[in-house]
Amino acid sequence: MRDILKTWIDSFVRLFFPCRCAVCGNSLQEGEEGICMRCNIDMPRTDFHLHADNPVERMFWGKIPLVRASSFFYYRKGSDFRHILHRLKYGGRQDLGETMGRFMAAELLSVDFFRDVNVILPVPLHPRKQKSRGYNQSECIARGISHVTDIPVDVSSVSRRKHTETQTRKSAYERWENVDGIFCLHRPEHFAGKHVLIVDDVLTTGATVTACADAFKDVEGIRFSILTLAVADS
Repeated sequence: MRDILKTWIDSFVRLFFPCRCAVCGNSLQEGEEGICMRCNIDMPRTDFHLHADNPVERMFWGKIPLVRASSFFYYRKGSDFRHILHRLKYGGRQDLGETMGRFMAAELLSVDFFRDVNVILPVPLHPRKQKSRGYNQSECIARGISHVTDIPVDVSSVSRRKHTETQTRKSAYERWENVDGIFCLHRPEHFAGKHVLIVDDVLTTGATVTACADAFKDVEGIRFSILTLAVADS
């Protein structure tokens, strides 16, 4: 009876307050979440998880002890799919981050992408920025991934100790300079020999993710995998 009532209420709410696709804006049909089926099919996926030595992995070669890396879709200026990131980051759509995290994890499970990962680490925001925004968009994505993989999310072991300017419109050199030494690791002894999955929303030069991994530089046997929702397509 409770399930029937919930279904009826959900249908009533959807009728008068239809949820809309984050990409095209059309009303979502029953069973669709976040984005409609058509936009899901048309999403410019990278499929990097299907290929070793892919462009995202090469971005981190020689910088961190990397196991594997991938990004889910291409972020292109002018593309409607940029709305996913904008609504997640600036539009209060925490639910969209979790939904996309689940979608991404479900596809990457097919190639055993999460094998041996001990913990998921969303790239932290500075407390001032997180308070202003109300949430960390990378944590939302990580929660969605965790829902599918059952890998725990750690939001307390790494903190952002400097409030930096936005990376938008900065040159590659300025991006690296902007994030140098901004992360601090707590309880490093807990990570010896561990495989950490770093999660972020969008990857451009890799500066922020590398700076986050650098906080672990003195941890023996640490390994990293990297996963972002999008990667900038220049």
